[in-house]
Amino acid sequence: MSNITRADFDRYEMGVYNPAPFIPVKGKGSKFWDQDGNEYIDFAAGIAVCALGHCHPEIVKALQEQSEKLWHISNYMCTEPALKLAKYLVESTFADKVFFANSGGEANEAALKIARRYAFNKYGADKDIIISFENSFHGRTLFDVTVGGQAKYRDGFGPLPGNIVHVPFNDLEAFKQVINDKVCAVMIEPIQGEGGIIPADKEFLQEVRNLCNQHNALLIYDEVQTGFGRVGKFFAYEYYNVVPDILTSAKGLGAGIAIGAMLTTNEIAESFKPGVHGTTFGGNPLATAVACKSYELVNQPEFLKGVEEKAKLFNEKYQALNNKYNCFKEIRGAGLLIGAQLKDESKLKEVTSACLKHGLFLLTAGHDVVRTVPALNITNEEIEAGFAKYDEALAEVFGK
Repeated sequence: MSNITRADFDRYEMGVYNPAPFIPVKGKGSKFWDQDGNEYIDFAAGIAVCALGHCHPEIVKALQEQSEKLWHISNYMCTEPALKLAKYLVESTFADKVFFANSGGEANEAALKIARRYAFNKYGADKDIIISFENSFHGRTLFDVTVGGQAKYRDGFGPLPGNIVHVPFNDLEAFKQVINDKVCAVMIEPIQGEGGIIPADKEFLQEVRNLCNQHNALLIYDEVQTGFGRVGKFFAYEYYNVVPDILTSAKGLGAGIAIGAMLTTNEIAESFKPGVHGTTFGGNPLATAVACKSYELVNQPEFLKGVEEKAKLFNEKYQALNNKYNCFKEIRGAGLLIGAQLKDESKLKEVTSACLKHGLFLLTAGHDVVRTVPALNITNEEIEAGFAKYDEALAEVFGK
C-alpha cells in the first residue's frame, strides 16, 4: 500500500490546480482506477490528450522500443523518429515545414514569434499587430496569455507584450474594424475549447482568411485541441475547408506524451534561422516515436470515420439526457469535442462533482459548459457505461 496520499499535494505542490480528492494509479482504454480500486469512466482523456486512451498496447510498445535505443541527444543532431514524424505531418497537411516543441503553449509561442519575425523581415518593424478573439485560450506563456482573450489569465502579470487586439468571436463587422496593413497575424481557434466549445462560423473563417490575404497578414490556427482527429478530420481546417498559414498542434499528437508542433510554409519557415528560436527537449526521440505511432493509428480513413460515428452516439445520448432532465441550453461542438451548456450555470461544479462521485470523469469549459473530450477510440460499451453514470449524477443534481 502506497504511503502517498492526496494530502501530499497540498503539502508539497504549488496550488495552481485543484485536483480530485483521490489519486489515479492505473488506466486502460477509457477507464482508470484509483488507489482504493474504484473504477472511473474517462470522458476527459487527459484534457483531449490521450487520443487512444490509457496504455494503448501499440503506443506502449513504441515507447518501450524507443526507450531501449535513444532517449535524448539534443537538437545539435537530428533523429529518425523526429524526421519520420515531420514527414508524416507535412505529407498530410498544407505545410512544408515543422518545428517541434514540448506543448501546445510552446507551439503557440513559436507561431506568434515566427509571425512577427516574418512580418519584420518582409515588411518592416511597423507591421506587428496581432488580432485575437475574446474568450480564446492559447496557453500559459506570457505571450500566449496576452494573445488569449481572457483577462483572468493575464491580469497581474504585466507589463504584457504590446500591439495585441481582441475582438468578439464570430463577429465579422468587429473584425473588419481592426484589420489593416499593420496587422502581422490573426490567431484563432477553429472551435474555442477552454472558452466554452464554441465553433467558428464557416463564413466567418472564410472572410477572415480573405481579409488576411488582402492585408498581407498571416492566419494562425490554434489546433492544439481541435486537431489530430478530434473533430473527425485530421485537422479542423479540413472540416472548415479554410486553410491557415501557420497551424499548431499538441495534445492528441503525443497520445499522452508531451509534444507540440508548429507547422507552416517554406516561405514563412525561412524566418527561423539557427539561433533565432529553439528548444532543449522539443522533438526528442521518445516523444516523436510515440507520436509517429499515434499518427499511424489515428490518420486512417476508417479510424476517422469511427470518430464521427462515436460522436453521433454521444450526441444521441446527450439529447436523451436533456429530454429527461431539461438541463442543457445547447449541445455543440464537432466530432468528439462536445460542449453541453447548462441552463443554470450555478450547477456546473455540482454536475461535474456528482459525475465524479458516480464514477464518470468530465471537464468544464467556460463558466457554464460541461466539456466532453473522450479518447477517440472509446468503445460503445464505455460510452454506454459512462452515460449510465451521467444519468445517475444528473438525477442526484436535478432530482428526477
